[in-house]
Formats: sequence, structure tokens, C-alpha cells
Amino acid sequence: MTAIKHALQRDIFTPNDERLLSIVNVCKAGKKKKNCFLCATVTTERPVQVKMVKVKKSDKGDFYKRQIAWALRDLAVVDAKDAIKENPEFDLHFEKIYKWVASSTAEKNAFISCIWKLNQRYLRKKIDFVNVSSQLLEESVPSGENQSVTGGDEEVVDVYQELNAREEQDIEIMMEGCECAISNAEAFAERLSRELQVLDGANIQSIMASEKQVNILMKLLDEALKEVDQIELKLSSYEEMLQSVKEQMDQISESNHLIHLSNTNNVKLLSEIEFLVNHMDLAKGHIKALQEGDLASSRGIEACTNAADALLQCMNVALRPGHDMLLAVKQQQQRFSDLREQFARRLASHLNNVFVQQGHDQSSTLAQHSVELALPNHHPFHRDLLRYAKLMEWLKSTDYGKYEGLTKNYMDYLSRLYEREIKDFFEVAKIKMTGTTKESKKFATLPRKESAVKQETESLHGSSGKLTGSTSSLNKLSVQSSGNRRSQSSSLLDMGNMSASDLDVADRTKFDKIFEQVLSELEPLCLAEQDFISKFFKLQQHQSMPGTMTEAEDLDGGIFSRQHNAGVKDMIRQMMIKIFRCIEPELNNLIALGDKIDSFNSLYMLVKMSHHVWTAQNVDPASFLSTTLGNVLVTVKRNFDKCISNQIRQMEEVKISKKSKVGILPFVAEFEEFAGLHFFEGVEARVAQGIREEEVSYQLAFNKQELRKVIKEYPGKEVKKGLDNLYKKVDKHLCEEENLLQVVWHSMQDEFIRQYKHFEGLIARCYPGSGVTMEFTIQDILDYCSSIAQSH
Repeated sequence: MTAIKHALQRDIFTPNDERLLSIVNVCKAGKKKKNCFLCATVTTERPVQVKMVKVKKSDKGDFYKRQIAWALRDLAVVDAKDAIKENPEFDLHFEKIYKWVASSTAEKNAFISCIWKLNQRYLRKKIDFVNVSSQLLEESVPSGENQSVTGGDEEVVDVYQELNAREEQDIEIMMEGCECAISNAEAFAERLSRELQVLDGANIQSIMASEKQVNILMKLLDEALKEVDQIELKLSSYEEMLQSVKEQMDQISESNHLIHLSNTNNVKLLSEIEFLVNHMDLAKGHIKALQEGDLASSRGIEACTNAADALLQCMNVALRPGHDMLLAVKQQQQRFSDLREQFARRLASHLNNVFVQQGHDQSSTLAQHSVELALPNHHPFHRDLLRYAKLMEWLKSTDYGKYEGLTKNYMDYLSRLYEREIKDFFEVAKIKMTGTTKESKKFATLPRKESAVKQETESLHGSSGKLTGSTSSLNKLSVQSSGNRRSQSSSLLDMGNMSASDLDVADRTKFDKIFEQVLSELEPLCLAEQDFISKFFKLQQHQSMPGTMTEAEDLDGGIFSRQHNAGVKDMIRQMMIKIFRCIEPELNNLIALGDKIDSFNSLYMLVKMSHHVWTAQNVDPASFLSTTLGNVLVTVKRNFDKCISNQIRQMEEVKISKKSKVGILPFVAEFEEFAGLHFFEGVEARVAQGIREEEVSYQLAFNKQELRKVIKEYPGKEVKKGLDNLYKKVDKHLCEEENLLQVVWHSMQDEFIRQYKHFEGLIARCYPGSGVTMEFTIQDILDYCSSIAQSH
């Protein structure tokens, strides 16, 4: 066992700065016996650490390896199983119970004795020893407990000690003096044994000779041991005092920690209370304003607005985790909700009363506008209501139901008010259109076709007499007709002179002014109301700021902004439709009346309506005004197309008296307007109104698609066919004197080419880069005219 102990010390514990104090050969109880060693060790460095190590021999059997180690302070109980009978079994209680069987009872007892000594010295008797013989423990304490611990420890520690250099040198000299020291170890051992016995005998004789000195030494040793005992007692008392001081210091440290923790908690609690007080405390002045504030005066409205904003901030404060569980916070939130509900109800009731009162006040002003072609001004009403715009924004964000209710009530009250005003306004316009002269009243009941036939007959057989004359007189008339062309507005009057109505130029000019005044009154009215709705109901669009966002943010934010703006525009348009639901029907009725008075009024209305549609579309193509005027423009254009179709049909159906052989035929006089196409007249009218030529193509009625439709109606084949029919009619109604047919045909050819060049230039200026041209050329016109003349 000693050799094993030395080997373990050298191979396992010395490299780890540990000293092996005791060893026992064991195996686990109740299992297949696999021997191992339990070792009790201490570290060589302070503080001393006491361990119990399990060492197992390797499978190859040539070295030992450290398998597991326990700190001795973790050992709770040592159970020797039987204190009377010899029993090699024992248990060690660590975190669990380990059951061992020692190779012999003596080894077990020696190992338990070592553990007991270590427990006494380092662990202050912490370990419980069960079923251990008291005799075994007493043998470990021959001169008192403390002496046993000290002496036992030294004995165990000094079991193995390496040879120093001098001892090694002496052994080498001794081995050199014996020839058989290496060849015959047993003989060498016997020699050393005999020499040792001789030395022991000499030592005993020397000791016995110095018995007196030994007794003195023993006495001194006893006194020294007593001193050691006293010192140990003092050390123990000091240690107990230090232990008490340590415990008190631990208590003080723990108290300091608790005080620090309490202070920290108090600071945090104060911070939370300050946060709640600062963010969830509404001033008494704000509460009074919300409950009793005057919503009729400017000062009261401002106070209520500030109070409502403060209430909204208190309600929208981002509470920290756990705040919503506090009773005071719940009560304050409930109080805020009650204030919000109370003020929202009071605000909605007040605004409803304002809407109703405004309807009554505005109705009283209708009388003074009944004889004037002007709409009442709603600016004062809008100005008064805009004082509540911020409160409406607050209501929209806090109580959307009441906000929607106010919106609906506003549309209901205002739609009835506007309906009365607009109907009265259009009645005045109709009276001014129809009640000016007797002729206009008469014309209102005269069928269009009958009056057309009458006018055409009078133009040919009127007070001027029969149209007779020579070729020179015809040329003179033709030159005068070409040289005296007016501007666009004058040419419209010229067409009126050529029409078959009894109205004079003054009546049509007056109609044009009245219709323009109607549109000029409606347009600012709608724009002002739309602007007010946007501001009062907080339906403004988001404005994107370039250069302030990254590319990704610009993409996401741009999509959101466009979607929001589209929704806002749609909401505003729906509100405007409900408020001004009578505008489109009234306009259609007025247009029908104007067309009934004179079908050529549709041309005036087309020009004016196109201009206003273009203006509205430049502001907002999707607005209510733009949409409504665009719908009405379609009706006007249909009436105009119908008027042109009637004119063409009347030219084809006109009958000339055979008594008149020389003169200007009615359809020839109207040929300039017929061939020029009314589409281009509208384009020229836009330019005359100040619209830039390159911007004409952006108008709904005169865009590139409309141009292509018009040009498609006049291919070269149709033009040639029309010229051929025209030649036949001229040939039929002209006499053969002085080559009159050739002169008229040549003049018509020149006029047609002139208008072709005029229209081509107009297309090039107003539709640059469009690639749209006539489907026939000047050379085609010359070829058509020459071919027609030769064929007849």
C-alpha cells in the first residue's frame, strides 16, 4: 500500500500541488467488484482546500487516473455501519449517498480517522460521524483533541518525504561500500537490518544513559503542550469573536444593500409618479372650458380648443408597463373619457345649431338676389365656421361617429340651402334669356326646322330682290366674303347671320353673356365651398417634400401619400355631389332652353363650357367642378353636333326657285363653315381666349383623340365625293352664260385650298409632334377638282 501511495503522490497529486494524507482501497457495494482508491488530500497553498478524490487504475493497468473529486465541506455524514463489530462497509453522504466496501476494516478505520482529523481542523466539526467507535476517535486524540488534530495532521503529512541531495549521496557511498548492494538485494537488506539493530541498540543505551535529560525534555514538552493548548484556546476564542464580527458585518452589508435598494425603489417610484402627474393631470381651467366654455365667442373657442388639445395629449400618453393596472390611472382615464364624451356632445350640438341658424340667415338674403343674376356669398358663413376647424380635427380623431354625424348634417342643411339658391339663380337666368324681347319669346315656341326654311327662303327671295348679275358681280361678292372674315367670336355671329332664326346678333351676344355669367357665378361658388370643406373637415392632402427621404422611404411613403390623397379627393367629391346635387340638372335644363331658343346657341355654349372645363381640369381634373362641367360639356357637344347635322341636311334639302338664274346659293355661302369643320372653330376660339396654342391639346373636347376622329371623317375618297356632289348642284342651278360655272368652281377650289392650309397650320401649331395630318394633300384637292371638271 505504501508503494501505491508513493506512486499516486508522485503521478497525480504532486503535479496539482496537493498532498496525499490517507488512502483506502474500495469497491462499490452490491456490484461487480471494480477496485478503486479513495484519497484524502489537502492543497499545499493557502487557503487550504480539503478534497476527497476517487482514483482508478487504467484499463491497461500501467498508470492511475483521477476520476472524480469532492470538496470535503460538501460531505454531510460518514456512516461506518457498525461501531462494535468489524465491518468493511461504510457510506459517504455527499449530494447523494455513496456506498463503499473497503479491502479491510483496518484501512476503513484509518481512512475514517483521517477524515475525522481533517473535520476537526478545517471544517469546525461540520461532518456527522455515525456508527463510528468512540474508541477509534479517542485513539486519534492521545493528548487532547487539539493535540490529536495537530499531531495527526503532521504525522499524516510527513508519511512520505523525498530524499535530499546529501541523503542520496550517503546512500550511494553506503552502496559502494557493499559489493552485493546491487547484485544481491536481500543480502544487502539483511546487512542494513543488522547495522540498524546495532544503531538502535546504541541509541537505546544512549537514551537510557541520559534518562535524566529525557525526563527534563519530556517535562518541557508537556509544558510546551500546555502552552499550545492555551494558545489554541485563545485562538479559538479569537476565531469565535472574528466569526461574530463577520456575521455582524454581513448583517450590516445586507442592511446597507436593503437601504440602497429601498432608495433606488423610492427614486424610481418618484419618477413614475412625476411622469403620471406631468402627463395625466389636466388643469382646472381646461376642465372648466370643456364643461362650460363659450362656443360662440372667439375667446371661448380658443380656450376650448386649447383644452381639447390638452385632453387629447393626456388621453394619448404612452403609459409605461404596469401603469394601466393602477387604480388612480384607471379613474383618471375614465374621467378623461367622460370629459371627452361630454365636450364632443356639446360641440356637436352647438355646430348643428350653427348649421340650422345659417340656413335661416342665408334664406333671408335670397330676396335681394332674386332680381340679380348673382349667387349669395357664403364667405361670412365659412369664415365663422373655420374658427371651429381645430375642434373638428379634434372631434375627428377622438369621436369619429359624431364627426360623421356632423358631416352628414352639414351636407343635409347646405344641400337644401344651395338647392333653393341655385334654383332661384337659374330661374333669373331663364327669365333674362327668354323675357327680353318679343322675338325671343316668339322664337321659344317656333320649331327650328320651320324657321330655318323660312330664313333660307328670305335670304334668296327677300327684300333685296332676285340675285342676278354677271360673272364679275359674283367674283365681287366672293372676294368681299373672303376679305371680310372676322375673328373667332365674330365668325360665330356670322354663322348666326347665316342661320335660319329670327334672332339678331344682339340677342345671341346677350345669351352668350348670360351663359358666361352663369358659369362665372357657379365656378367660384363651388371652389369656395370645396376649399371650405377641405379646411373645416380636415380633408387636406399630404404634401410630399422632395429630398428629405431615402429611396426606400420615398417609395413606401409615396405610395401611402398617393393612397391617402386619392381617398381624400374621393371623400371631398362625394360631399360636393351631395351638396350641389342640383347643379348638373339645372345646367342641363338651361342648355336645353338655350338650344330651344336657338340651336346655334349650342356653339356659344360649347365655346364657353370648353373654356371652363379646361380651367377646372388645370386646377384638379378629378374635382367635382371638373367632373360636373365635363358631363355638361358632353351634352352641349351633342346638341352642337345635332345642330351641324341639321344644317347639313338643310343644305342638301334646300330648293331654289327656277326663276332666279344668277346669284349666290345659300349652301355655297355656308360652304366656308361647312368645309372648315366646327372642331377647328373651337380650337381657334380657345386660342382667341388666351390659351397657348401648344396647350389646346390638353383640353378634353379638343385632345388628340378628338382630332383624329374629326380627320378620320374626311378621307380623300369622301372629300372627292363631296366635291363631285357640290359640282353637280352648282352645275344644276347655274346658267351657262359667260362660263359662270368655271368661275364659281375655280373660286370654290381656291377657298377650299386656303382653308386646307389654314387647318394644316393650326394642327402644326396646336398639336406639335403628334404626327396627325389630313388624309389628303393640296395636290389631291387639285387633282380632285380637275378630274371632276373634266368628267363633266
